[in-house]
Amino acid sequence: MSKRQELMSKRRFETRAIHEGQSADESTGATIVPVYQTVTFTQDAVGQHKGYEYSRSGNPTRKALEQCLASLEGGRYGLAYGSGMAAIHGATQLLESGDHVVVADDLYGGSFRLFTQVLPNYGVRFTYVDGTRPEEIDKACEPATKMIWIESPTNPMLRLIDLAACGEIAARHGCWLVVDNTFATPFLQNPLALGAHIVVHSTTKYIGGHSDVIGGALIVDDEEMASKLQLTRNATGGVPGPWDAWLTLRGTKTLAVRMRQHEANATRVAEFLLGRPEVEQVYFPGLPDHPGHQLAKKQMRGFGGMVTIDLSGGKPAALAFCQATRLFSLAESLGGVESLIGYPWSMSHAAFPDEEKRRKGISERTVRLSVGIEHVDDLCEDLDQALQAAANTG
Repeated sequence: MSKRQELMSKRRFETRAIHEGQSADESTGATIVPVYQTVTFTQDAVGQHKGYEYSRSGNPTRKALEQCLASLEGGRYGLAYGSGMAAIHGATQLLESGDHVVVADDLYGGSFRLFTQVLPNYGVRFTYVDGTRPEEIDKACEPATKMIWIESPTNPMLRLIDLAACGEIAARHGCWLVVDNTFATPFLQNPLALGAHIVVHSTTKYIGGHSDVIGGALIVDDEEMASKLQLTRNATGGVPGPWDAWLTLRGTKTLAVRMRQHEANATRVAEFLLGRPEVEQVYFPGLPDHPGHQLAKKQMRGFGGMVTIDLSGGKPAALAFCQATRLFSLAESLGGVESLIGYPWSMSHAAFPDEEKRRKGISERTVRLSVGIEHVDDLCEDLDQALQAAANTG
């Protein structure tokens, strides 16, 4: 570890987000990491290069992003991917035919699609359990289990899973614990410190933060695992381009201030929706009566910017509500500075069979809100008029 790295390891999150992996450019003195928009790197002689040969294998802009993300998650190695799904697939490429994975069943629809429609073709088996009950995860593990896959908070029902308990289970069964930390972000939660072996991010979301770049990342602390992931990523080629890496790195610089505002706004929005006659249920870990509230306080440093609700008027009201908002854009994705509204039934979780969605608590009346950083009074006013419109449906 260099003196600068040793010094940086003692710095706080906000400082590391701006400085880790981002020294002034040695050749020009540029304060901000340049976009190394190049495919290849000129060598002094055969086998004599300055650390880079070909941008699929390594690029200085991408390296800066990877170092920064690793630091923010408390890991030693970061790997950037071309999308969140590329990162998810990258993690599963550690598996072999015959391996078994235990999955907490409240998860992103894209992950479910990969686990049910693609990876079984390669001989990987999956068992789905209620992740809020660690004993169910423990019970589902078998000798062939190589991986436990969880999200916390979950998408879209915002359930909390005990990461430390899952870490103990993984250690006992000799398997890897993988945590998708996209909703929480490294600002609010660090799964590696709680026993996880791999942390997954769709950097498209809060880390990028501006809805203008697709990306993903894995963060690990084990050198051998990092080497395997790097080899596979280089062989399969799922890397981000330098511009995407640069945009994502720019997003990390403001992650802390954005997440504070996301959470403050989401808390106000959740409290505003609570008790409204048009709203049957509000799901937000920051509410004291949320089933995972105490666990969230224990393993997180805040409650995030996502709020999910069930509309009292069922599907007609939910659809009308989604179409009536003016500041909340009806769109896929989440985690940008702008507020978004989504309909999980046919958008983010369309890959799930209807009966599976209902079993998970997702219904035709469920709506997911990604609360942005606009003025919260404007957001509440927008939701108020949309709720009134939904109430008049039919």
